[in-house]
Amino acid sequence: MRSESTRASSAAESRYRIDAPNFRPRTVKVVALDRPSEVLAARLEQDHWDGAMFLTASAFSARPPVGASFSVQAWLSDLSGRTRHLLEEIAGADQVVMIACAGQSVPAAGIIGEACSLKRVATTALIIGGDAASDAALSRTLAQLRPWALMLVVAGSDAYVADMLRALRA
Repeated sequence: MRSESTRASSAAESRYRIDAPNFRPRTVKVVALDRPSEVLAARLEQDHWDGAMFLTASAFSARPPVGASFSVQAWLSDLSGRTRHLLEEIAGADQVVMIACAGQSVPAAGIIGEACSLKRVATTALIIGGDAASDAALSRTLAQLRPWALMLVVAGSDAYVADMLRALRA
């Protein structure tokens, strides 16, 4: 009696094989939420990525200037400084990865997280420097990211962030 493995590798069964990879590169938007994580994002951007785009939200505050109306139109920028429309960037993503340094204030996480929820885009948050930060500093950053991240990781090193992005097929 032939095993299923033998039968599946027969010439008759080979016509049903798909000769393409079983995955496509994912479109991952990596958003640096503060100035220190922006430095890491700039370093990471130099590596080869299949579907990652590196953005920053560190230049924007959580509130509009006094007398101005709020708009999500200019909430992100790429690392060269060009403004990006938040909802368009998220709509074109399979996943959004937010990067923050422990102890930093990251008010943009709420805006980005809410937009991701509306567009049904998965979110991951990576906190860098958690080993060196005090518990209070780490807790402040965790509290701002936890409501908006489906997966939240405290990374021990910058190399861990690169490994995580590769694992997410960025």
